Amino acid sequence: MAGGAPTPTEYVKHHITNLSVGDGLWTFHLDTLVVSFVLGVFFLSFFVLAARRATAGVPGKLQNFVEMLVDFVDTSVKDSFHGPREFVAPLALTIFAWVFLWNIMDLIPVDYLPLFSFKVLGLDYTRVVPSADINAPFGLSITVLLIIIFYAIKGKGVGGYGKELLHHPFGSSPFLWPANLLLNIVELIAKPVSLALRLFGNLYAAELIFVLIALLPWWVQFLPGGIWAIFHILVIPLQAFIFMTLTIVYISLAYEDH
Repeated sequence: MAGGAPTPTEYVKHHITNLSVGDGLWTFHLDTLVVSFVLGVFFLSFFVLAARRATAGVPGKLQNFVEMLVDFVDTSVKDSFHGPREFVAPLALTIFAWVFLWNIMDLIPVDYLPLFSFKVLGLDYTRVVPSADINAPFGLSITVLLIIIFYAIKGKGVGGYGKELLHHPFGSSPFLWPANLLLNIVELIAKPVSLALRLFGNLYAAELIFVLIALLPWWVQFLPGGIWAIFHILVIPLQAFIFMTLTIVYISLAYEDH
């Protein structure tokens, strides 16, 4: 957008275009990768700092906040997952915190970071909401899919999991095995797809509305922008909570016998 004022179409297109390298399947969205990495480091640093400052005496505000968050996530895991929680609880906490940080980037005014990147770094495109880029939610949901398969095998064994794929839901007759296997594969694939599309759809729509509001005259933006931001404050933790809860439920269903 270096040459003159953009048209509304150019403005919207510019703000929903990622900084990319590569071609085809091997296209990497550098802004999504960098922002996700920075937010992940921030999340880890925040909890490491809280752990180092933890005390057995009167807890500070930071310790209270972290303990409240950990207790909230641990309770959610206890209610839904009845197997060993040594890995599932930290996983749920990581997913909730990371997705929450992804989403909260949508509250930064849409022109601030792209303008900074252009003026200081010379980057033509900068998109700072990882969850509004379909690749990030799908990357996370595919990881969840692999964990679901791992816990299914861990809970039932290779033979038990294979038997479930072939015998559920129609029965154990060999003639029904192809239909059972097909339905179970569809169900398995639908889980990460639903996780990713739900998160992406909500955040992409929210990002697009913020961009459209930014097209209004500056003296009009504050009212619709403020109202949408207040509503979006509710969406940000809700989407993180839904992603975390469904992950726990899917792992629980995979681990337990039916």
